[in-house]
Amino acid sequence: MPKKKTTKRKSGPVKYHAGKFPPAQIDWTRLVPLIGPANAALARYDGLLSAIPNAALLLSPLTTQEAVMSSRIEGTQATMGEVLEYEAGNAAVDPAKEADIHEVLNYRKGMREAVEALSELPLCGRVIMQAHATLLSGVRGHDKARGKYRPIQNYIGRPGRPIEDARFVPIAPEKVADAMSRWEKYLHSNQPDALVQLAVVHAEFESLHPFLDGNGRVGRMLVPLFLFERKLLLAPMFYLSEYLERHRQEYYDRLLAVSDSNDWTGWCEFFLAAITEQAVKNEQKARLILNLYEAKKVQVVEATHSQHSIAALDFLFAQPIFNTSDFIKGSGISAPSARRILRQLADCSMLQTMREAKGARSAVFAFAELLNIAEGRKVF
Repeated sequence: MPKKKTTKRKSGPVKYHAGKFPPAQIDWTRLVPLIGPANAALARYDGLLSAIPNAALLLSPLTTQEAVMSSRIEGTQATMGEVLEYEAGNAAVDPAKEADIHEVLNYRKGMREAVEALSELPLCGRVIMQAHATLLSGVRGHDKARGKYRPIQNYIGRPGRPIEDARFVPIAPEKVADAMSRWEKYLHSNQPDALVQLAVVHAEFESLHPFLDGNGRVGRMLVPLFLFERKLLLAPMFYLSEYLERHRQEYYDRLLAVSDSNDWTGWCEFFLAAITEQAVKNEQKARLILNLYEAKKVQVVEATHSQHSIAALDFLFAQPIFNTSDFIKGSGISAPSARRILRQLADCSMLQTMREAKGARSAVFAFAELLNIAEGRKVF
């Protein structure tokens, strides 16, 4: 990754770079050495996606993890395990984290709806506003012009401090609609390299900060949606937030430098490095999941001797923490057969029992090996 430059900040808030979009000063000589590796890493990951049968199902835990990581950048504390436990109805979930969990679930739903919208519409303001409306539905920020461009000035700074103490002041509210129109025009223009174009698209969206809340999460949704629409990826399954969360301060600093010192090139260097590293990590995780699926296909058949073994396995990959009722409904297996299969998979230690059945309350199970791959560490 390119070394971060240290520049002396101007006093007072940095203000939106009016008149400097689209950028006219990108140093392509600095970017060319990064463009090739980024595109190559992305192509290798796409090649693996193409080889995975039903990638949306097998990689769904990674989609949930992306929602968790993108939300975590904005301050939520929920883990993927907690989100999945909540969906499974496990009472062990910390009630204090319920609001955070709902934000993650909204993110995942907003992404799913945006992908569905792309079957009829291009990636545009209408798609983005609908994603924003879903993102803020029933959670903090739900009363902040949900699904609409902001009607008032916003700014980035310490909570409770006045605008004079802000770190960054985006474009004035009466100029948001026109600025988003320019952004959308650039989004669909022909540019020398699509990944550099995506870097600019993301940075400009974050700089405009067109909504009162949720701008960071919507801006990160744009990454897989853009890659999918441009056919750079077979599916909108690119998980950049892990990298951005690890480099959170530089992420913010690089975005700020676009307006502070017109450093589009530095931002693009950072973004291309992020794409390269995360494409490699995405490929590694996807390959581990594919290998796990193939190994478990044999194990489930041997453990259950059931005609429903593949249906059961597919459900486990789609929903690695679940209750018995969800398994019966989601797998399409009859209740007696489903319960027998779950007992057999628990007996051979493929599933962990998180909560025993009691009365009308279903048991809750976890597919630990898959969760550990998705999280990138041993959590179960």
